[in-house]
Amino acid sequence: MSESKPQSDSIQNPRVTWEGCSVLLDINDGDRLVFARLSAGSNLKIGNKTCSLQPLIGCPFGSLFQVESGKERPYLSRFVPPTEENNVQDGGGCVVQEESRDNRAIIDNNQAQSLTGEDIDAMRRQGATGNEIVEALIANSATFEKKTQFSQEKYRLKKQKKYAPRVLLRRPFSRSICEAYFKKYPARIGFLRVDALSLLLSMANVTANSDVLVVDMVGGLLTGAVAERLGGTGSVCNTFLGGTPYPMEIIRMFNFSNEICKRILWCSLNSLCSAQNGNGEQVSQHEDVCTVESQSNEQTPLSVTKEEVHLSSENGVQELVPENELSTASKTFKTPKAGDKAPKEAIQSWKENGFSSLIIAAPEQDAWSLVKDLLPLLSYSAPFAIYHQYLQPLTACMHNLQLKKMAIGLQISEPWLREYQVLPSRTHPCMQMSGTGGYILSGTRIYTSQS
Repeated sequence: MSESKPQSDSIQNPRVTWEGCSVLLDINDGDRLVFARLSAGSNLKIGNKTCSLQPLIGCPFGSLFQVESGKERPYLSRFVPPTEENNVQDGGGCVVQEESRDNRAIIDNNQAQSLTGEDIDAMRRQGATGNEIVEALIANSATFEKKTQFSQEKYRLKKQKKYAPRVLLRRPFSRSICEAYFKKYPARIGFLRVDALSLLLSMANVTANSDVLVVDMVGGLLTGAVAERLGGTGSVCNTFLGGTPYPMEIIRMFNFSNEICKRILWCSLNSLCSAQNGNGEQVSQHEDVCTVESQSNEQTPLSVTKEEVHLSSENGVQELVPENELSTASKTFKTPKAGDKAPKEAIQSWKENGFSSLIIAAPEQDAWSLVKDLLPLLSYSAPFAIYHQYLQPLTACMHNLQLKKMAIGLQISEPWLREYQVLPSRTHPCMQMSGTGGYILSGTRIYTSQS
């Protein structure tokens, strides 16, 4: 009963965190992105400070917290930005002041600050907050008043991130998870960008009550995105080559309910093709070649590691404290297991009716070798979408589909995304952005004499 209680609460109010749920912590406006599971014993290390994550339990997603220095240890306190500061940043009356000031006469010789490190330590021992330390640094800076307003904001933000870091509590869903992985470790999700992920779901026509066939070799991100869009209706079948399913570690971060987890099934390609006119022999030869590769992929952890969350590798991927400290909490609050073996009734239903759509994201496999075995499993007029980081495998697959006359409406799309910085008088494209988001081959299966 204790295992199902947190999950039932999450269904009643999914906008508020509960004990045992997964969260995405955005530290200092995107400087660090950390996946964590909330419990009474989980901790988060920010710089040289270790804070408990217990204050985050029961707070709505989108809440902002700030690290404060307590008597015993640092802690996270709820922070609400003052309205006066927002009005100053949003106002447009800074043009006249900037025209009369510039930074040409400012010399960076590390002598403008009169407040020493010993003075800052003394303020901390006396119980000064991070904001008070930032204001003291500004007051003791000899060049702060000479800077432009833009420079003053940058100086204030730099000191705030050091002495009063802030943590934004974000809800993990398809977009936030994909953006977090793409920012730090894009290779673990096959360089699948968020716009390419959304385009895959749209081109495959993933809607409610659909039966979607998925080949997910991007850590479970694609399977979780499909299950999230289905919303507890229909089913998503994650098929694989060989005898071992592909790792789906990312699905645990979605906070899926039991109803949605029951809709996620897995079945080997050999079992699916055996149900279709005994075509399992041809696939089994392909599976034997890929068995060793799939087992090696399972042993590779597909999630955020030490460089991203600044944790030791032996602590596990998502946990923020040693395993012995989190053992009690992890046993009490377990997420529902996502991905059960497809029952015979479901396989028989897929054999009779066919899948409503097909999505493939397998950067390590040849696209055509998968499509020629998976496309007959779809119903007629069913759409499909195939993602790959490079163009050449998709062009070869498209050429073979045209020769075999297996599909119509074939097209290869390249998603294009440009991120903008939107600030007063400083709106422009970001200086660093992704060059490409991969390629997507889409089409519609048709009836042929051979099928």
